[in-house]
Amino acid sequence: QVQLVESGGGLVQAGGSLRLSCVASGSIFNINLMGWYRQAPGKERELVATTTGGDMTNYADSVKDRFTISRDNGRNTVYLQMNSLKPEDTAVYFCNANVRRSQYVPTWSFYWGQGTQVTVSS
Repeated sequence: QVQLVESGGGLVQAGGSLRLSCVASGSIFNINLMGWYRQAPGKERELVATTTGGDMTNYADSVKDRFTISRDNGRNTVYLQMNSLKPEDTAVYFCNANVRRSQYVPTWSFYWGQGTQVTVSS
């Protein structure tokens, strides 16, 4: 199996910063895409940022220039540095990874973490 475990969420005042981490473990041969999504109460889950194993990144317009996604491929870990936080950033943040579990079976599957709560007070 594959597990994704997020950490780093919490309560912060508007304008503050938080850094989220997500570690993937288990039966992993390779990971290509890793990313962060968020879901606010009463809203659908939305993309925040994604990154490939190289330098390609993608951000939601609402977080560009404030959030930075990065990755440590050797540790199967993805980070999300969140600066200039706003109350509208309040949500549960989920980690997502596209994983190939076996070198003999060329199948890729998406996995999700359990989520970490980020609350930004005004």
